[in-house]
Amino acid sequence: MTGSGDRIVVDPRVLGGKPVIRGTRIPVYLILELLANGWSVDDILREYPHLTREDVLAAIRYAAKVLREEVIVRA
Repeated sequence: MTGSGDRIVVDPRVLGGKPVIRGTRIPVYLILELLANGWSVDDILREYPHLTREDVLAAIRYAAKVLREEVIVRA
């Protein structure tokens, strides 16, 4: 399964099916956690030089889409 311009992939054989940046084992949630902890996109790109700015932006778009489409069930 692919999404966010095919930069984000979900494969049950990689990290238990968590969404990752294509060609890596870097999960979308890691990108979001880094940003939430004050890292800039440039910080992420310095620490993970094999990523591109578009990869980071695709992770953000993917998370936004998941949350937009999420159905909340109240107990």
